Amino acid sequence: MHATRRGLLAGAATTALAVPSRAADWPARPIRLMVPFAAGGAADSAARAITVVMAQRLGQTIVVENRTGAGGSVGAAAVAAAPGDGYTLLWDASSHLVNPALMKALPFDYASFVPVSLVVRFPGVLAVKADFPGRSVAEFIRQAKARPGAISVGTQGNATAGHVGLLQFTRRAGIEVIHAPYRGGADAARDLAAGAIDAVFITTVSAGPIVDSGRARFLAVTTLERVPSRPDVPTLAESGFPGFESNEWAALFGPAGTPAPVVARLHAALAEALADPAVKHRLALIGAVPVGSAPADFARFVREGRAQMATLVQEAGIRLD
Repeated sequence: MHATRRGLLAGAATTALAVPSRAADWPARPIRLMVPFAAGGAADSAARAITVVMAQRLGQTIVVENRTGAGGSVGAAAVAAAPGDGYTLLWDASSHLVNPALMKALPFDYASFVPVSLVVRFPGVLAVKADFPGRSVAEFIRQAKARPGAISVGTQGNATAGHVGLLQFTRRAGIEVIHAPYRGGADAARDLAAGAIDAVFITTVSAGPIVDSGRARFLAVTTLERVPSRPDVPTLAESGFPGFESNEWAALFGPAGTPAPVVARLHAALAEALADPAVKHRLALIGAVPVGSAPADFARFVREGRAQMATLVQEAGIRLD
């Protein structure tokens, strides 16, 4: 009896020692980064720019794999099923917070992922067609109140950051508009330029080209502070909506059980990558603003955001396409 107990205790001690040892040796082989979005998009481009430097710092290759479908849940499911050893990671976006409220029959739990860092933000913007009768947020609201349910606003799709941000804005402004969901910000921008819709609530990088060509106008950005690349565009926060913030973002997660030392090393490598001048330049070209939040801060952001999105989805009756 005592021998058996001693054997069990010895086995438990060996196991307890093995986990830190494996974490200390990490990474000993290539790392797979699952990106549940299409190759060539802003989120994918940011991942590839950053992981080049992260791989150098970690001394191992980081292989980016695009696995799209079901609002990003297909790629997330693949990572959720992987061992929590730091060799399979997830590069996700705001859908990480919205999907749990929209998809009740998922074979995994979004809450089980280990948050590593909110890596970059993609500032949003309220822009209008060139001949829209209003040149400020206040004038946009006056037009919307004068014509309830007549002004059409495009987003990059149902349940996206643009859609959620539009809902938050219209609720606070007390206006009613027509939501026009597209399959990406570029499509919404194209129709705005053609005058097929009145406005868009998409990212600055998607709307930028048509604004620069004179076919649309920025009214406000959705970041708390003005965007460095668009310093003349006011924020919604300074346009009568204190504290308003709604942006798309990209972040790094690990599957359940990812050891804290691995998370710490990932975050350190990520911080070095975001400080690299070449990476900063590449991110600026795609309209991404570096963040690199600490794991604990990001974990709190995820918890609070998931609760907020659950309430908004229910109250607004948001549905997937």
